[in-house]
Amino acid sequence: MKKMMALVLTLIMVFSFGSLASAEEKTSFKIGICNFVDDASLNQIIQNIRERLGEIEKEKNVAFEIDEDNCNLDSSVMQQIIADFIADDKDLMVGVATPVAMTMQGMTEDNGIPVIFAAVSDPVGAGLVESLEAPGANITGTSDYLDTAAVLNLIFAANPDAKKIALLYNSAEDASTAPIAAAKEILAAKGVEVKEYTGSTVSEVMQAAEAIVSDGMDAVFTPTDNTIMSAELSIYETLANAKIPHYTGADSFALNGAFLGYGVDYANLGRETADMIADILLNGSNPAATPVKTFDNGTATVNTETCAAIGFDFETIREAFAPLCTQVKEIKTAEAFE
Repeated sequence: MKKMMALVLTLIMVFSFGSLASAEEKTSFKIGICNFVDDASLNQIIQNIRERLGEIEKEKNVAFEIDEDNCNLDSSVMQQIIADFIADDKDLMVGVATPVAMTMQGMTEDNGIPVIFAAVSDPVGAGLVESLEAPGANITGTSDYLDTAAVLNLIFAANPDAKKIALLYNSAEDASTAPIAAAKEILAAKGVEVKEYTGSTVSEVMQAAEAIVSDGMDAVFTPTDNTIMSAELSIYETLANAKIPHYTGADSFALNGAFLGYGVDYANLGRETADMIADILLNGSNPAATPVKTFDNGTATVNTETCAAIGFDFETIREAFAPLCTQVKEIKTAEAFE
């Protein structure tokens, strides 16, 4: 009888420990992140995706195995990274910037792997989704749509007499197509002279900046263009020394020396992207029916060092911009956000 009782107790303990071990096991998900280029905006997004997913791991007792890579503007490298993600049976892929998202979309049409994009300025225009409310396929994400008119209004708030505006961008970047077209239309209606300057490499962008100075332009507008963002540290002094303010579509440009960045909070965009990732992986939400997340473009970030170099008084600029923004922030030149 004692042997029987001992056996029963032993079995109870075994099953109890087994149940406890099962309860403590974490469900694991494999995520592949491909970044388009190494720049302050996109890096900040990925940093905040990682941080937020780390918080969710603790909240939900799950594990996210993140495989991150960067194609650095190379389309063949991008395709290989995504092919490797597919071969590794990732549960979900994240495409940071429009070219990566579009390539992921094309390469997952047959396998249906969920794709979340981040920092796509015009997801409908790029053909990624049918609409912002109902994407319609295996892809959804976060958009850094830029209110071009709002940025241009700041140019004339700072300098009502501006007559010659340069548009600096990479003509091959999808993110620049719509805002540049809008800028030309808006500025033409104001009777302002507009000249376009383009570059697809850092050296070409540097040459474009020198041409802007040579042509005596009053201000420069750049949307959320990753090529120009990558070159900002190489051109900001050229423009500032010529007293030409550079108005751009993200605070990371201002971090890297541009006079002004206007647009979304990329740290928050990264966190919201992580929440969408978790919703699809943990709750089974369907990307096709998950609305694209957009943000309020209301923050103007002014580089105070560049502001002074141009000859503007920051407090005067703050007062001029305040009625046109939800807030005006200060920043100093650095390579990356802290």
